[in-house]
Amino acid sequence: MIKLLTKTIFITLLLSAITSITKAQIGYDYAQYDVGFGGTVNQLYGDTEGKIKSTPSVFVNFNYNQTPYLNYLVEIQTGKLEGGSRTENLSGRYFKNNFTAIVFRGQLQAGEILDYSNGGIANAIKGLYISAGLGYILNNIHDDNINRASNTSPQFFTPGLNKSNELFLPVRLGYEIKFFNQYNQPSFKIDLAYQFNNDFTDNMDGFTTGKSNDKLVQYSIGLKFALGDVTSYRKSVQ
Repeated sequence: MIKLLTKTIFITLLLSAITSITKAQIGYDYAQYDVGFGGTVNQLYGDTEGKIKSTPSVFVNFNYNQTPYLNYLVEIQTGKLEGGSRTENLSGRYFKNNFTAIVFRGQLQAGEILDYSNGGIANAIKGLYISAGLGYILNNIHDDNINRASNTSPQFFTPGLNKSNELFLPVRLGYEIKFFNQYNQPSFKIDLAYQFNNDFTDNMDGFTTGKSNDKLVQYSIGLKFALGDVTSYRKSVQ
């Protein structure tokens, strides 16, 4: 009786181990953390006149992956915002902002809610995601990088702050491309995204005027690398 019980337990454990190994081999495992970096093209829609200017910024982020398709991240950005002209527009408004921002976002990918096991369109769009959160920007405009007085009417002056700290709402639409290692785990990712940031106040460009607050549009590409503990998902990640 004892031998039979021992044999049964052994077979059960063996089958469990084989099942776990098989499950890992077909791509259920993923890393719970990623570290990423990349670049962004910024366009600020604020209180200046004329053509919208594109400026660069860079970022690094740290990601916690609750699942392969449900992620939370903190990101630090630094770069420039610029707009307007001292001579080409009636208001003469011009600014260059050397900003730093920190952003917290939650991110939901389509793969979390779609059944993509049969391939097709569902499998193709499983990396599509929406994201939102809260951002905090530190604006830093030097005196020689802003013009508040009109060139045609010197008495016309636009108020604002050269240095300010503000909250903003980031809303993001993107697509994450996963690359798998020899263990069928997503070890490297490319992130392509469009992000709309709505300023809660109105000082990203240093001017507090107009009917609406500043709005920052960002086009970004990022690279992410898996690190840390590996855990299993309820379905194959591939």
